[in-house]
Amino acid sequence: MTNKTNALLVEVAWEVCNQVGGIYTVIRTKVPAIQEKWGDQYGLIGPYLHSKLPAEFEPLDDYDTPFGRAVEKMREWGMEVHYGTWLVSGRPQVILLNPYSVFHKLAEIKYALWEHHTISANEGDHLMDQVMAFGHMVKCFFDALVETSTTPRPIIGHFHEWMAATAIPELRFENQKVQIVFTTHATILGRYLAMNDEQFYEHLPFFDWLNEAKNFNIEATARIERAAAHGAHVLTTVSEVTARECESLLGRKPDVILPNGLNIERFTALHEFQNLHKEYKDKIHQFVMGHFFQSYAFDLDKTVYFFTSGRYEYRNKGFDLTLEALARLNYRMRAENVDTTVVMFFITKQPYQSINPAVLHSRAQLEEIRRTCEEITKGVSEKFFYSSASSGSLKIPDLNQFIDDYWSLRLRRELQSWKSNSLPTVVTHNLYNDGSDEILNFLRTSHLVNHRDDKVKVVYHPDFIAPSNPLFNMEYGQFVRGCHLGVFPSYYEPWGYTPLECIASGVPTVTSDLAGFGDYVMHTIPEHEKKGIYVTNRRGKSYHESAQQLSDQLFDFVKLSRRDRITQRNKVERTSVGFDWTTLCIHYQRAYDMAMRSYV
Repeated sequence: MTNKTNALLVEVAWEVCNQVGGIYTVIRTKVPAIQEKWGDQYGLIGPYLHSKLPAEFEPLDDYDTPFGRAVEKMREWGMEVHYGTWLVSGRPQVILLNPYSVFHKLAEIKYALWEHHTISANEGDHLMDQVMAFGHMVKCFFDALVETSTTPRPIIGHFHEWMAATAIPELRFENQKVQIVFTTHATILGRYLAMNDEQFYEHLPFFDWLNEAKNFNIEATARIERAAAHGAHVLTTVSEVTARECESLLGRKPDVILPNGLNIERFTALHEFQNLHKEYKDKIHQFVMGHFFQSYAFDLDKTVYFFTSGRYEYRNKGFDLTLEALARLNYRMRAENVDTTVVMFFITKQPYQSINPAVLHSRAQLEEIRRTCEEITKGVSEKFFYSSASSGSLKIPDLNQFIDDYWSLRLRRELQSWKSNSLPTVVTHNLYNDGSDEILNFLRTSHLVNHRDDKVKVVYHPDFIAPSNPLFNMEYGQFVRGCHLGVFPSYYEPWGYTPLECIASGVPTVTSDLAGFGDYVMHTIPEHEKKGIYVTNRRGKSYHESAQQLSDQLFDFVKLSRRDRITQRNKVERTSVGFDWTTLCIHYQRAYDMAMRSYV
């Protein structure tokens, strides 16, 4: 399907060729589906940041395109502009603007924003200076695009988040012929309020946006966001949850909801995803043996792996609720003597000095024990085969007689050196803020510190997982596939990519009805819990009610048989197809069609 009009579509975001957060994933994964319809009439604009550029950008030499001609015009105006392709699936045209090339005009840019829209920035705010300079250049690009067009044609500018949005009020002020779509993925004020108000959703209709913005010292940001929301021809957001936030804090109800998707094909493993689960689960087994078996052992065949991940926002990400539910789960499993062990991983980012040397040493010792066992196995294998074949008896020989004393003594020494009476540590790294860390403080207070008789064990890994990580030696996506359940009962989550990535990998997940993803699931996927997507109710519920429901959901999952878990992985993987961009891009096209209707 191709675009039947001669319209141009330009997406603008601070995270084009610049991975900062979730918006990068939204835009990058959406590109192939958008290009299928828009082709070479589609381009993107982002900031030019030298340090991150080479791996993402390839320059183009052909400027005989609408975007190329606009780039040349901007260069005539003395601006540093780069034109090329973004090295992601679809290879879209991309224009990168260096905000520093107009820093000499910063005072003039700021004055215009204040004079026309009462938007002012604090002195010394370097990020805001970059944002305002970038916005000015974006506005100049659209001016150049209109000026260099050989024939009149509709131009749609789709802006993501406040950092790309300072061009919007100026484009509207000058009545430029650009149809504007603005997507707020989360309001900046909403994020601050949610972190600081335990009854954020109950108080939402009653906040005075300007007073609250001044209180958090984010007045300039809030004004930019509000001006963009009111200046856009079409206002969009990613979920009904955030739509209510926009209505209260931005003073405008979104026209279209744009749910986030993924390029599911990238995750597709067909019949292999069950095998991949086993392969990566075995790698997690290796970590767990190194971490726990030094102190005590448990049956890995009766162990399930839960995890949560994301920015360290203790309350917004639901870490607090997850910990409370785990404490209740541990008590219940011990009381009912459930013959299963749960290992819960917290994967987030916190300042640390180093990996705990004891954790590294234990892992290294276990590897030495493994190598010794492999040497013993080699020696025993040949002797055992010869003895069995040459023996006149049908009785199986005693294997111990084939082990050399050297290897037997060596293995014993290694095991004695490795074993410890200390409890397995909860946190894998030495944190700078160990004494004030909220996760650690909860675990200490609740005594959930990896006792031998605890049914729930906790591993707090304050760094993101990567192949270079010596503890796991795997990619984050591989780690996800190796786990049994992702747990993300967020309090504030405009969408939530982490549970979506779980189901795309065939891993059941927990979300909440306050997350955009969870709200979408509740309204679009019938019997979602049977399909491996659990939604914890937090809207209108007390903290303890939600914690008890989550604990029950985790307990129900623990009691599933291996066959039931395999069935659930099959169901959840099939459900992920509905979140592919080829399906969800219809919402974007609806927003663009709405913008086109206002074109004169």
